Amino acid sequence: MTSPYTNDLEKWLRSHANKENAISMEAYMKNHFPFLGIRNPERVALTKQFTKEHGFPKGEEAVRVAQELWQLPEREFAYTAILMLLQVRKTVNAEHIDVLEHYIVTQSWWDTVDTIADHLIGYHLQRFPELIPVYVEKWLASNHMWLQRTAILFQLKYKKKTDVPLLFHCITTMAHSKEFFIRKAIGWALREYSKTDAEAVQSFVASHDLSPLSVREALKVIHKK
Repeated sequence: MTSPYTNDLEKWLRSHANKENAISMEAYMKNHFPFLGIRNPERVALTKQFTKEHGFPKGEEAVRVAQELWQLPEREFAYTAILMLLQVRKTVNAEHIDVLEHYIVTQSWWDTVDTIADHLIGYHLQRFPELIPVYVEKWLASNHMWLQRTAILFQLKYKKKTDVPLLFHCITTMAHSKEFFIRKAIGWALREYSKTDAEAVQSFVASHDLSPLSVREALKVIHKK
């Protein structure tokens, strides 16, 4: 049974649906998902307005609301579910990694996976680094493209705290992939780390057989200097 909080939030967002916007938003996302047609700035503002009146769910309640929102068809509810999870990321326990993994492998596309990988899983693994060896290796070996992309991207915000051998291990493990989203992730992760250590990235790119897309993305910042 869906919680009253989720029901009220669903009704609130649906009351602001825009069919014209939905057509273009669905087309942008390759028609993988239906949309209400609420663009991001408006959706965030509406959610803030709702939570100001109804409060923000905490702890397990927030996790439950997120799961209920995630099951709704329109994509804006998935984005709102992620917002709920962001609010409690500092308080969840280590086992919450399995909840986050569930979101990576369900209704998967770059718009949710990248935010979860970077802002939720990346943060969680900093809190519980003992999980990293087990989960990263599992994701790399999973044959699930979005889990593999997560393994490459979860350190995006780590900067000087990046486990560089691990980053390079993830990349070399996946360098053979023909998947666009894996090749793009490799370039993105290297480009982001190049802001911290350009020399290390240049050396890695020069000494490894990466796709042209990965190389181009990896060296973008370096070539601008």
